[in-house]
Amino acid sequence: MKILNLNKLKNYNYLITGGTGSFGKKMVEILSKKIKPKRIVIFSRDELKQFEMKKKFNEKNIRYFLGDVRDQSRIEQALDQIDIVIHAAALKQVPAAEYNPSEVIKTNIIGAENLIKACIKNKVKKVIALSTDKAACPINLYGATKLVSDKLFSSANNITGDKTTTFSIVRYGNVINSRGSVIPFFIEKIKAKEKYLPITHPEVTRFFMTIEQGVNFVLNSLLRMKGGEIFIPKCPSIKITDLAKMLKKNVLFKTIGLRPGEKIHEVLCPQEDARNTIEFKTFYIIQPTINFGRKKNYKIISNKEKGKFVKKNFEYTSNKNISKISNNIINNLIKESS
Repeated sequence: MKILNLNKLKNYNYLITGGTGSFGKKMVEILSKKIKPKRIVIFSRDELKQFEMKKKFNEKNIRYFLGDVRDQSRIEQALDQIDIVIHAAALKQVPAAEYNPSEVIKTNIIGAENLIKACIKNKVKKVIALSTDKAACPINLYGATKLVSDKLFSSANNITGDKTTTFSIVRYGNVINSRGSVIPFFIEKIKAKEKYLPITHPEVTRFFMTIEQGVNFVLNSLLRMKGGEIFIPKCPSIKITDLAKMLKKNVLFKTIGLRPGEKIHEVLCPQEDARNTIEFKTFYIIQPTINFGRKKNYKIISNKEKGKFVKKNFEYTSNKNISKISNNIINNLIKESS
């Protein structure tokens, strides 16, 4: 997955919320190496992570800004002269969210609302909010808060109308080798020569993509966005037990039971959203259900990118996905961790 047009992403000031996470680091790396924007502001609340990150990324156009999305006034300060915001800040650990709902709501919902207000006030040009497959038909609190967040960002376009700020969302599945990913967890257990690999359920399936694919998809969505839509990449999925067997042949499993709030299969496009879902060659768009501003044609992005509405019973789920994760990706991960 390549970036469509590097030149169209230059000459802007970027701010990344949650910029010290695994996604934020890769985004900063790609922005600074390939795009070279005017300025990159990394907005996060962890001073130690910022200190460590500064050792690697210390260019003159990169600034580290301590703050929390729960604090609207601090966000407003950070957004001074910012053109593009990539919103990656979230509390995302599913079991932790089940046990600490009020804290997750403060960050994932109230934080999203604070950011929207601050972006409109500061006349930011474009805002892309990162979402998750857990926001589609949510059964856990994390997914529910991200669904609300998605709705807030989508409907924010009805507040701005045809004015300065445009908001869109990117929704994807698990990022390979990110914090909390099952793959490094399995590799660690295999290295320790443990007899059994713990799995929560033998039928669990998940969507996967590499972190670079995720970053490139977000940057391409910045180029494609019209406002209010949810961008969903076509990405591979796999049964978790099959994934473990790719890491080690003849592996034995121990079923420990589903964690609080865990799904057996994930959904990126629910069947209920099929009437608003448009299919392109490498991605889907779920267009907004309400649009008070100028009518937009989400089926046509450019002369080269034209989509069509999916069938009425369409759904995009990890257990029915025909695209499977490749052996090459797994082999590369094993090499990286050895």
